[in-house]
Order: sequence, then C-alpha cells, then structure tokens
Amino acid sequence: MSSPLPVRNGVNATRVRLPADGPWTTALDYLLDRWGHVDPDGIRARFDAGEVSAADGTRLTAATPLNAHTFIWYYRDLPTETPIPFEVDILHEDEHLLVADKPHFLPTTPGGGYVSESALVRLRVRTGIDDLTPIHRLDRMTAGVVLFAKDPATRGRYQVLFERRHVRKEYEALAGVRDDLELPVTVRSRIEKSRSYLLAREVPGPPNAETVVELAEILDARAGHGPGDRGGEDRVGRYRLLPHTGKTHQLRVHMASLGLGIRGDRYYPVLQDEAPDDHARPLCLLARSIAFTDPVTGRDVSYTSRRTLSS
Repeated sequence: MSSPLPVRNGVNATRVRLPADGPWTTALDYLLDRWGHVDPDGIRARFDAGEVSAADGTRLTAATPLNAHTFIWYYRDLPTETPIPFEVDILHEDEHLLVADKPHFLPTTPGGGYVSESALVRLRVRTGIDDLTPIHRLDRMTAGVVLFAKDPATRGRYQVLFERRHVRKEYEALAGVRDDLELPVTVRSRIEKSRSYLLAREVPGPPNAETVVELAEILDARAGHGPGDRGGEDRVGRYRLLPHTGKTHQLRVHMASLGLGIRGDRYYPVLQDEAPDDHARPLCLLARSIAFTDPVTGRDVSYTSRRTLSS
C-alpha cells in the first residue's frame, strides 16, 4: 500500500491502522490514547499542521471521526542519533539499481534507535531518490555489498532473484584455525529465530540452512580481537563462506558450530554482556561479492566490496 505522504529527509511516513470502533470518537482520540503518554502535544500539532493523511490523500483534522478511514499516515519525530563514523560507498549505479558498500555498525534500514543513521536513509538523502528500496539486507554488524532498487517498476524482478536463489553470494570471515577440522565443508542444519529470544539457534529437524566453508589462507599470529574470540589463539584464518540459503545469522551460527567463532562476534558462540559499539573491533564478517544475471539487461554482473578485514 503506497503512502500518500512523500518521503521526508529520507524517511517514509509511518502507517497506522485505525480500529473500526471503540471508545474513541475521533482518530485523534485513538492516537492520544495509544501514544499520548509519549508526546500528546506533538500528536495534536501534526493534526493541526495537516500532516496526518488518509490513503486517498485526505488530510485529517482533530474532528475526523474514528471510522472515517482504515489506514492513516503521519511523520514521526526522529530520535536523536549518535553519528556512525563510517561512510556507505556506492559501487555501481544505473537506471534500475544502486549497489552500495555498507560499513560495519550501520544498519541497512531504519530500526530501533537507528533511522537517519541507516544505509537506506543516508543514500536517499545523498541521491535524492525517494523510491530507493533495499532488495535484501545485511546485519548491522556485517559490512559489504548491498543492492538497492531505484525503480519501483523493476524492483520485483530483482527481488525474485533472491527468492529463487539465483544470486551467488560470497562472504569473507576471520576466525581461529583448527587443525582437526577438514575443510572445505558444507554445513547443513535447521536454524530458527523468533521474537522471544535474541539469538538464532540450531534445532532438530529438516535442514533449512546451508553454507560451504573454505579456509582461504592462514594469516600471521594476532592477539585477541574482542570478547567473541577464544583468548590465546595464535593463528587466524581467512575464510570464504558460500551460503546457499539466507537465514538470520546463518553464517555466524554455522561458523560457531564448527568451533570457529568469528572474531569480534558478541553473540556466537557465547552471548556477551551488552556494551557500546567498539568501532575499533568490528565483527570480522564481510559480504565480499554478489553475482547474478541482471533480469533487465540480461547481462551477467558481479559486484565486489572494496572493504577489507583486518585481524
């Protein structure tokens, strides 16, 4: 459902579904009852300024009845955010596609306390393309290649590539080295994640996640790299990860299951206490490249991150 309000400062208007009936006389009454404890004056001000809209573009007033509209849109106040001191780079741009090189710590899309400090909003503001939409996502702590659609008319053709697994993705990770582990290896397991617990976890059942893990090279000895590491590791390996599926935290879970917790990982194999981001110690996981046959041009394309992982 398209928003009747344009993107503002790179951010979409928020949609709310109104109940068909209830103890509220107006739409304003309902919003005040639901969110008035947060900012009642701000809610009233949006109605007074004509910044609350129905699907057909009608602007609501303080007197608009509750059941006049099913969905309404409004601009929310943006949180105060601490700037993330890394830039999102553009690797490629054409009529239909923008390929970004996302840094660690920057989320792909707004969420939680991150709105302006997200790759999507930064890129919308920089390019002026309000229709820019991510075709897939990377975790906030993972860096690398992310695709954004520019044209709503062709967006679905790129999204189908991911749905049908017609995209070849290669990741890079740094972790310790195990002499007793024969690589390459294909890890298959069932991974589940729900809203009731923070971590993804492997559970019994038919596999729904598959990753090929290869050891690309053994690096020089390095000191520990944060609480996700096993202290005292004297060798660091650079691993090539080839996921066939895209479950949440799949690569981190599969590496941890092999006894190769990725350096800087605060979740796997052991959940660490919550702490502020340490920008000097990122998760050593990079979406190195992505390749596919472009559904619009028919050409085989490949895009590679310019970022590096340091042990």
